[in-house]
Amino acid sequence: MSSISLDGVRDKNAMQLKKLNTALFPVRYNDKYYADALASGEFSKLAYYCDICVGAIACRLEKKEGGAAAAAVCVYIMTLGVLAPYRGLGIGSKLLNHVLHLCSSQNIGEVYLHVQTNNDDAIKFYTKFGFQVTDTIPNYYTNITPPDCYILTKLIPQNH
Repeated sequence: MSSISLDGVRDKNAMQLKKLNTALFPVRYNDKYYADALASGEFSKLAYYCDICVGAIACRLEKKEGGAAAAAVCVYIMTLGVLAPYRGLGIGSKLLNHVLHLCSSQNIGEVYLHVQTNNDDAIKFYTKFGFQVTDTIPNYYTNITPPDCYILTKLIPQNH
């Protein structure tokens, strides 16, 4: 595990995130995505394997409707990806665990994400971490098939 390190996403390395996303995802992300990733601070990370940038997680902090002040923030995982040759080395797990740990230490009670309904690998990956399919949105994606997605949600126990 020592060959894996995480680094924050900042203006000077945001290009790395763009390059990774281009290689990993069938979707092009807009400037708002990158602004959200930068704004989330510790919640967005680049992963390096032997000093090569091979993966990233990018999150957005969102206010939830209603609820008490503490429960008013949740984390939306916009993207989590690792380049194919580096999968299975624990890099995605390290990125996801980093975010789950932050949520737990900052009393953020919920993390969620969208996954294309045919992305079995991703669904298996997230369910291993306790995420559950909580909804299906038909025609969520505009330019990829199938266009439907699942919402996967994980509730994080709060230490009151």
